[in-house]
Parts: sequence; structure tokens; C-alpha cells
Amino acid sequence: MRTRRLTVLTALGLSGALALTACASGGDDGGSDTATADAGGGVVTVHNGEPQNPLIPTMTNEVYGGMVVQNLFAGLVYYDAEGAVHNEVAESIESDDNLTWTITIADGWTFSDGTDVTAESFAKAWDYGAALDNKQSLSYFFEPIAGFSYDEDVSLIEAGGLVVEDDSTLVVTLSQPESDFPIRLGYAAFFPLPEAFFEDPEAFGEAPVGNGPYMLDSWEHDSSITLLPNPEYTGERTPQNAGLELIAYTDEDSAYNDLLGGQLDIIKNVPSSAFATFEDELEGRSANQPAAVIQVLTVPQWLPEFQGEAGQLRRQAVSHAINRAEVTETIFSGSRTPATDFTSPVIDGWTEDIPGNDVLDYDAELAVDLWAQAEALAPVGDYTLQIASNADSDHQTWVDAVCNNIRTVLEIGCEFYPYPTFDEYLDARDAGAVPGLFRGGWQADYPAMSNFLGPLYGTGAGSNDGQWSNAAFDAKLAEANGADSPEDAVALYLEAEAILFEELPGIPLWYNNATGGWADTVEDVEFGWDSDPILYQVTTSE
Repeated sequence: MRTRRLTVLTALGLSGALALTACASGGDDGGSDTATADAGGGVVTVHNGEPQNPLIPTMTNEVYGGMVVQNLFAGLVYYDAEGAVHNEVAESIESDDNLTWTITIADGWTFSDGTDVTAESFAKAWDYGAALDNKQSLSYFFEPIAGFSYDEDVSLIEAGGLVVEDDSTLVVTLSQPESDFPIRLGYAAFFPLPEAFFEDPEAFGEAPVGNGPYMLDSWEHDSSITLLPNPEYTGERTPQNAGLELIAYTDEDSAYNDLLGGQLDIIKNVPSSAFATFEDELEGRSANQPAAVIQVLTVPQWLPEFQGEAGQLRRQAVSHAINRAEVTETIFSGSRTPATDFTSPVIDGWTEDIPGNDVLDYDAELAVDLWAQAEALAPVGDYTLQIASNADSDHQTWVDAVCNNIRTVLEIGCEFYPYPTFDEYLDARDAGAVPGLFRGGWQADYPAMSNFLGPLYGTGAGSNDGQWSNAAFDAKLAEANGADSPEDAVALYLEAEAILFEELPGIPLWYNNATGGWADTVEDVEFGWDSDPILYQVTTSE
């Protein structure tokens, strides 16, 4: 396990005024014009895919759009390669009680259209993202702010949760004290928006204007997105290249072959077909490191055979039937680690000592017994379990291996249910139309245990794709979020995980390593805590 540093939580969360003050951001001393002009080389080509939604921060909760949005916008804070928190647009984030937070915006920040980034840029963006009628995918992230509602269209500004005192001061009042609130503020949900967005949100989603290291040059749907350095950017993430071309691949083998053939600079996911060979083939130009990514099998609430007492027994039976150690070694050549919880070993507070996690142990005899008990209560007879995912990424290989475990142990049918593209898969999942269990991959948005729990399993959360709801879990999560210290919060999050192991709304499979590679035409390539390459620092020799 590699422990990540969480600056806000560990250094500042225990006593006195909790304050995140400027490390180095914004203002007249920084400036990207000179650095960008001096950066040599050309445009970096990067393996990506087609975003599911328009490029609006509060609508972006998947990895393809996320890579674009994270480079187009700058938040109050950003995360470095180790997951440590640094101020970006914020000069300071302060609170005496973890309930009322005063955020001071650094001077000198503008959007790429030349308009100023102010406290109102954040307040209006958050207010829009939280509003029920706007149906934003990330609205759940604004739940802690006073005035938020799942039931009626409420303005956080009018309710007093967000108060703009002046151009540089935003006061945020929460519904309860939350010690880790500042650490969340580098996530896309909390990015600012210019006035151009509110004039025409639909047009903005196709041609967004941000305040980040890059600006959009072109978006050819299902082909590529080109980003160029933003001359208005004044933060620490100054581009060291002439731009990015994010290419929408439909399978990872093609991307890897392009990398080997000199047609691609960076691949962010090595296909399973190359797991045994990529480190040798790339000769020191690869990454294989722990990351804040987990794979689970989500058990949707719309499947009757997995509901009630019999359904609970079936969830446990399926989990015990999967030989995670065998699959991770045989299919992934050790680039995955069998999961023992619902979070990630690279996140502070992780432990494998959680009550109930023995349900993840491979136990064929127990699996057979549990399935038989379920059949005695509510028989399904001659049954075939479907496991769904997108076919344009490298998932069928491991699904086939998992299905082979399940068929052998439980003597039922099991097969891969493919959706041709990631977009089609997400749309079916979001519509509650997937006919079986489905892959639930999660890459952390910010480096904290809470991000693996609330967004995925909280009632009504934007990424709770299985539509699970449990009042005891919600209450424990709220208690943890409001804990006085990070240590107290971790203990409560572990209690919340124990509830997940009782109910199994998802079946944890394994933790992903960041497995990526790059061509010999680029340098300074680093993969971060969340498995994504840090693109602004990449340099090229062409």
C-alpha cells in the first residue's frame, strides 16, 4: 500500500481555524505567456474516447469527458501526482467551525474569453449545478451546501448557502460541519463558469470556455478533441507543450498498436493482451503503479432475482464464486490486486480489516450452498447471468474469466452482454435498462474515502447507477462527513463500508493499477494518483 498525502485533512483538519492558504497561484507574479512561449515541441497525441455528454463540468462524470474538462478548467484547488492538495484559483479557504467556509479568490484570473474569474463565477456555476430542474449529473456534490434539495428547485444563492460578498470573496455555509470540504473543491463539479455559459448552455457544451491550462480548439465528434495552451492561464499547471490531441479510440488494442507504430504519444490504459509484454516492449516508457481506481460488479435494483432474502444470498454466492486472485494473475498479469473493500489502498484510511469483507473470499463450497438456499426461497431455475459492459474497451476478457468461475462453481449460465460503445453502455445503464449485473469502474474524483462511498451508494447520488438505497448507510455517511477530525471520519466510513458488505449493492472485484505507456518522442510523462497522465507537463521532441 502506498499512502497518499492529503494536505488539507492531515495537516490542517485537527484544530483551530481550518485554512487552506495559497501555495502559489494566480496573481501577477505567475503567468503562462512566457512559459508557454518557451515550451518546445509540438502537440501531444493522447488515447481517449468520445465524451458521453456536452463538455459542461457539472454534467461530466465519466473518464473521457473528465480528461477534457480537467484540462480546460481550473478549480479552487488542484491535486498533484501524489494526491496532495494545492491552491489554484483560491488564495485561501478558511473556517473556524467546518460549517462556514470563507473562500478568497486570487487576483489575476480570467477565462479564455478574457472575462474575469470572480467569486460569482463559482457561485453561479454551483447554483446551476445544484438546481433540480437543470438535471446535472454531479448535482449530488452540492448536497452538503445549505439550501440544497432533491425534491424542489431551490437556488443555493437565494437560500443563503452561497453568499458573494465581493468579487474575491465567497462564503459557503454547509448543512452540517464537514472537515474535508476543501479537498473536494478540485473536482469538476466545483469549477467556475463564465457568463457565456448562462447565455447559451447548449452551445457552450459544444464549445466550452474555461480558465484552465488549455482551451478548446476543435471537437470532431467520435474522432478527436484538440486543446491549445490558454494564454490567459496564470496557475501552476502551465503547459510545457504546444497542445493536446485527445483521440477517440474504440478499442485499446488499436491504441496500443498505434503507440508501438509511432502514431500515438500516450496510451492511458494498456490492453490486457499486452499486460505480459508492455514493460519490455516500451523499454522504460511505461507506468504500472497503484491508483485510486476500483472495479465492481454493480447489482441493479431492477433485477427481481437479486432482491429480498433470496437475492441477498445470490449476491453472496456470486461473490464467493469468483476467484479474484486467479483472474488478476492470469488475465492481468498482476496489474490488478484483489479487492478487500470498496475504496482503494492508495487513499488515507484504507484497511483490509472491515467486518463482512470475507464475502470477497473465494469459497466454491459456500457459494454452492448459498445459491441453493436462494433457490429454496425463490427459485429461478435454468438461469443465465448476464454481465454487461462496453465492448470498445478491454473488458470481455476478464468478464469471460469471471463467468467461467461462476459457471463452474454455481453450474448456471453466465455470459458477457456487450454494448458496442461506452456511450451506449452508459445510456443503457443510466436508463435502468441493463439486463444483468454490470461493470462499475470508479476512478476517484478527489483523494478521500468519502468519494468512493457517497457518489456510488448514497441514495439518489449521481453515480449510484444501481439505484440502491439504504437509510442506515446514508445516516452513517452523513455522520462521517460531519466528523470533527479526519481520524473520526475514517472510523465512521469503515462502519459505512460494513453496511455495504451486508447488502452488497456492488460486488468489489479488484483495484486497478495505472498501466500506461508513451512513445520515445515525449518526455516528462507521469501518471497521477487517479491513474490519469498529467498532460500539461509533457514535453515533446518534435
